[in-house]
Amino acid sequence: MDKLMRMQLFVRVVERGSFLAAAADLGLARSTATQAIKALEADVGSRLLERTTRHVAVTLDGRAFYQRCLSILADVDEAEAIFRDAKPQGILRIDAHPIMTQTFLLPNLNAFLERYPLLDVQFGQGDRYVDLVREGVDCVIRAGEATDSTLIMRKLGLIREMTCASPDYIDRHSMPQTPDDLEGHLAIGFISSRTGQIMPLEFMVGQETRYVSLSSRVTANNSDTTVELARYGFGLMQAPRYHLQKLVEEGSLVEVLKDFPPPPTPVSLFYPQNRQLSPRVRVFIDWAVGIFTAADL
Repeated sequence: MDKLMRMQLFVRVVERGSFLAAAADLGLARSTATQAIKALEADVGSRLLERTTRHVAVTLDGRAFYQRCLSILADVDEAEAIFRDAKPQGILRIDAHPIMTQTFLLPNLNAFLERYPLLDVQFGQGDRYVDLVREGVDCVIRAGEATDSTLIMRKLGLIREMTCASPDYIDRHSMPQTPDDLEGHLAIGFISSRTGQIMPLEFMVGQETRYVSLSSRVTANNSDTTVELARYGFGLMQAPRYHLQKLVEEGSLVEVLKDFPPPPTPVSLFYPQNRQLSPRVRVFIDWAVGIFTAADL
């Protein structure tokens, strides 16, 4: 293994916090990765990583060397791209909510993979926070305001939201006409993965957003679960229109306070700012922007 490959491995170990994970990402045996890092430390003349049985920590010298490696590897990639037609290849690791993936990405995925035959796509899905660097994810698509300044953001659009409940719930609690009529109503408490707190309901009243916190007998931290709880009549809930529209059309849910919709939610793509933007990530970003620009959000 040459020095450049050792540097690539070292960067991956730092980002993944694990020899085993970094070796798997690069298709190496763990023993090969361990020996390669030892050789790199010998070349540098300094200990770059502190190893324990459960964790790999970066030393001060290792942190400085990591930043230099990022710069060197980026320069090498840029130089190679000048002299060759850099075709996107390898595994593209994407994280996005399942319904968002199924609604917007999967219907167009065949065309994307046919255009880039050397690419494979791995989807991770959920509502939880994803540490892109630590988990080896190339980029994530998320709804909501950006809160992590360590990531680069690319805006994809604004998602319309709606408030819904089951017909049975409305029969029992009546249909509110304005947000002022919500006293005595129940909400399905959605627990934010960022704050750990139950999120209030939001309504546009004129040009202002009104926040309404209702009692919740049932809470959940997964948006698919809150939709099912709404169908079973446990209270009001809010979610993207594309997620609920079919259930409303089927009659499983009814829209509530249509004249006072929640404010639209931004949807964005995020990727690490300290990682060279590879051809595979660049083409995915361009494709995703096109998909969401053309979609009925």
